[in-house]
Amino acid sequence: MTGIALGLDTLTTSLVSRRAGVEARLMLGATRQEAVAPVTRQALRSALMPTINSMSATGVVSLPGMMTGQILGGVPPAEAVKYQILVMFMIAGGTGLGAVTAVLGGVYRLTDGRHRLRLDRLRPPKPA
Repeated sequence: MTGIALGLDTLTTSLVSRRAGVEARLMLGATRQEAVAPVTRQALRSALMPTINSMSATGVVSLPGMMTGQILGGVPPAEAVKYQILVMFMIAGGTGLGAVTAVLGGVYRLTDGRHRLRLDRLRPPKPA
């Protein structure tokens, strides 16, 4: 959830701040995917950064609960590490798939079929 939230937050704030550049690319004939590609890359990088950081620190700085429990339960440390690496890769994969789906869905929602940027969809509708 953290990765998805960070990805969507970066996508929306970057599109608002880079609106002129994205619209210029669209006016020059770029498709909506081409026009928002730099923003999409930045959003995905932001979404995956916490997971990558936690993977790099696992076992060195922190001992995750599952691995510690297995070691205290008598499992050889090498086996506990293998299971922990598997769990970390599964978490990273789930975060990656969720972030890609959410960010690409956000791009689809904030553009339309005529390749226009539709930031008005970020605001709640006005009450009637």
